[in-house]
Amino acid sequence: MKEKDFKKLVEEAFLDLPEKIRRKMDNVTLCIEKRPTAEQLKKAGIRHAGSLLGLYEGVPKTAYGRGFGMILPDKITVFQEAIENFASGPEKNKELVKIVVWHEIAHHFGIDEKRIKKLESKWGKNIRF
Repeated sequence: MKEKDFKKLVEEAFLDLPEKIRRKMDNVTLCIEKRPTAEQLKKAGIRHAGSLLGLYEGVPKTAYGRGFGMILPDKITVFQEAIENFASGPEKNKELVKIVVWHEIAHHFGIDEKRIKKLESKWGKNIRF
């Protein structure tokens, strides 16, 4: 998939989020990369680049407090190559991008991995392709 087409999927996934959630997001940037760096893999505790679909790097909103006025933006990265390899076609790419974007934004709001997995399971959005 061309980079511009993948970028469009990420933008659509973001815009599909409820407006209420989008408005509450601040000090965060959404990026697209082909694959994770060695440093990103290390942060995520993952050895194989193909298994990291997205990554949240930052300070969750639930941890904000005094002295957090001049911090760098949080960063959500969606990894195109891993998603394309994991999904089995254009429709699955679109669905998987939506799940990954939602998952990483949930981290921005302070939701931990265990709770996210429970929510994904409840909604039938487990990543199984």
